[in-house]
Amino acid sequence: MASSVQLIDEALLEATLARAAVSPRGRMNHNFHPDLASNPHRFLNAWTRGSYAAPHRHLQVPKPESFVMLRGELALFVFDDAGAVTERHILGRGGVLGVDLAPGLWHTVAALTETAVCFEVKAGPYDAATDKEFAPWAPREGDPAAARYLAALLSQI
Repeated sequence: MASSVQLIDEALLEATLARAAVSPRGRMNHNFHPDLASNPHRFLNAWTRGSYAAPHRHLQVPKPESFVMLRGELALFVFDDAGAVTERHILGRGGVLGVDLAPGLWHTVAALTETAVCFEVKAGPYDAATDKEFAPWAPREGDPAAARYLAALLSQI
């Protein structure tokens, strides 16, 4: 029987970051929840600099989302419906340890340090068809314009 205690330690952060470093996306999750039907979803989200997550929101099925920094720094961007940045925050710097986002906010995060790890919590269950709505005004992951868009966002920091 698997243990019901899962420690979050330096070895786990290092292992998750090592997987992120070789991932084509430049990031990797380590899930603590046992399956996609679980509620809530709890996981480490490990980032490498340059990884792009397309701006999105969780509105079709309204889901709040929380990030608590464990290592490094992430830039958080919040947008209005037209794609203008309305808020910028640096998670992991200046005493800002994390954030709790209300459902329906357009947002994205990006690593400001070579690597970053946050503990993330979001309501489950996960259904790819309803989990997130991607912003129509931003490139999707894999789009050749994504790197340029990410660079433009980060230039605002």
